[in-house]
Amino acid sequence: KGKILPEATGFAVNLGKDCDNLALHFNPRFDCQGDVCTIVCNSMEDGAWGTEERESAFPFQQGEKTQVCISFDATELKVKLAEEQEITFPNRLGLEAIEYLSVEGDLKLRVIKFG
Repeated sequence: KGKILPEATGFAVNLGKDCDNLALHFNPRFDCQGDVCTIVCNSMEDGAWGTEERESAFPFQQGEKTQVCISFDATELKVKLAEEQEITFPNRLGLEAIEYLSVEGDLKLRVIKFG
């Protein structure tokens, strides 16, 4: 859970083995890198980005609270967002455990919960 900053251009949640091996780079973009109100998902293996996947449904608002719930198994990651929206992304690295988490950009993190 967190609060998106009022002038946010974007933020990212990264999950994986380490900073060079990400099972998921979850990147909502308000107005960033040529994308407007788009969620970009990707993976990284040995420092090399994979193929981006884009989601046009965009439930985020600048200056508002948000909640993102991420679950995964050996084949895919599921990102649950507001209003019953769910994004699925393939577990390209086949990770069975997440050892690395980072949150970057215009999101003030309030709560992280592991279950």
